[in-house]
Amino acid sequence: MARRLQRLAHGVYERVLEREVDGAPDHVAVIQDGNRRYAQQRGDDTASGHREGARTTEEILDWCAELGVRELTLYAFSTENFDRPPAEREELFDLIERKLYEFADEPSVHEEEVRIRAIGQLEQLPERVREAVDYAERRTEGYEAQRLNVALAYGGRAELLDAARKVAAAVEADDLTSEDVDVDTVEEHLAERPPRDVDLIIRTGGDERTSNFLPWHANGNEAAVFFCAPYWPEFSRVDFLRAIRTYQSRQQSWQRTRAERALALVGAVGADGGLVRRLRENVGDLPELEIEPIDRVDEELPEPAAD
Repeated sequence: MARRLQRLAHGVYERVLEREVDGAPDHVAVIQDGNRRYAQQRGDDTASGHREGARTTEEILDWCAELGVRELTLYAFSTENFDRPPAEREELFDLIERKLYEFADEPSVHEEEVRIRAIGQLEQLPERVREAVDYAERRTEGYEAQRLNVALAYGGRAELLDAARKVAAAVEADDLTSEDVDVDTVEEHLAERPPRDVDLIIRTGGDERTSNFLPWHANGNEAAVFFCAPYWPEFSRVDFLRAIRTYQSRQQSWQRTRAERALALVGAVGADGGLVRRLRENVGDLPELEIEPIDRVDEELPEPAAD
């Protein structure tokens, strides 16, 4: 009976969250942490934890399709993971290889037109994994409705360092001048960069850090971050909805703050009534400001000097 009540309450809470979610972020990035701890907690070997985590990965792809998330990036294997024991590394490579082939042949991937690609220092991966990456990318290269980026042998610092070296080499070869280097230049030299900035980072497993994950695309975009306690194999649709609600709350707060600043600015320098009215419609309920009409401000400006 207690379990039935718990399931009922969970279902009710999920429906409440669904009603609160109004639009999803374009790009969600996930740090899938806790597979090993999940297995240890259950007295199983680490490979079983990674297998259970792979099932959650399949589910989050469905949740993204349902909620309208257009791009998902999964932190599947970091550069630091190369320091793990050889047997565990091989288990991970086996799983990644198998799942890439499975995803590439999954009917729903083709029905939803999901493009799969890998990002990271792929040359460090075993040949068999690189072949699986190539297969998945070739099978889905014509799709654009959704994107699934799999971060393999990935490290954010290494990505930025590689881009800096490429830019420096271009300057040295006189293909660029130092004055030409700007944000767009760096982005052009980021290897296999996700085409959209990251809107939301999710990390499971209880740790509250982003672990060198997509620093240019997340930090530069001031992405929202959602940390949660469940290990990756335990991550549920309710957790995913809570993460999106966190993103939405932050976006609404930012929008309101920007609009408040704009209102304060027009209150200081003057504006026509139509502009102020439109700003108030975007912001909502705000204290009244003393708005100086634009024509009065103009009258106070000095006359231009005669030639």
